[in-house]
Amino acid sequence: MRLPLLAALALLPLGACSTVHEAVAGPDLTPVRYPAALVPQQQPVILASANQPMATPASANSLWRTGARAFFIDQRANRVGDILTVQIEIDDRAQTSNSTSSSRTSGASAGVPNFLGLESSLGRVLPGGFDPANAISTNSASNNAGSGSVSRAEKISLTIAAVVTAVLPNGNMMIQGTQEVRTNAEVRQLSVAGIVRPEDISSANTIRHTQIAEARISYGGRGDISRVQKTPAGQALVETFSPF
Repeated sequence: MRLPLLAALALLPLGACSTVHEAVAGPDLTPVRYPAALVPQQQPVILASANQPMATPASANSLWRTGARAFFIDQRANRVGDILTVQIEIDDRAQTSNSTSSSRTSGASAGVPNFLGLESSLGRVLPGGFDPANAISTNSASNNAGSGSVSRAEKISLTIAAVVTAVLPNGNMMIQGTQEVRTNAEVRQLSVAGIVRPEDISSANTIRHTQIAEARISYGGRGDISRVQKTPAGQALVETFSPF
């Protein structure tokens, strides 16, 4: 138990510096960076640019400009770096109630009224009052009752823009997006990541969170309000390593 305590004490100065800075100046926003650096790639990916056909130059009498992103073309995200809108509409409710009860009563008795003529001898060896007809008698009873219930409700309505970070060999795309909003001394952060199919993206370049595989949606914050709601570090340390 000494090693975890020593490690925690060694990290206290670093955590204190960050806490003091946030208490004085407020939480800082995370620097804007390309999301691909935030997503660990654990399987081989093929960049979309390698699968995209090269644009052919237009003829002199054509209205199409090479490299244009409009004029009767599909504006849905399909390459690394493209942006699409993720609509998060979570309204889940769960309610479970269980109850169990059981009881059992059992009894057994056995006697040895005749045992090779030695029943009278057993009476002299065993304590007084021994009756061979009631040599063994047992009784047992058990009762068990239990009940439990779960009631949960979650409702989230958010919209966030995500960036295509990679294209898998089958054409599915990995996306990730982060949004931070700072109000006074509190930063609210929304992040989403997962895998989407190109055919699930609507013509308006939007997709619902229910169509994201391996979805990772996080909504939280940091700052004065979040710090007050957290369990103090010392109390959390004691609760983590307490054997009781």
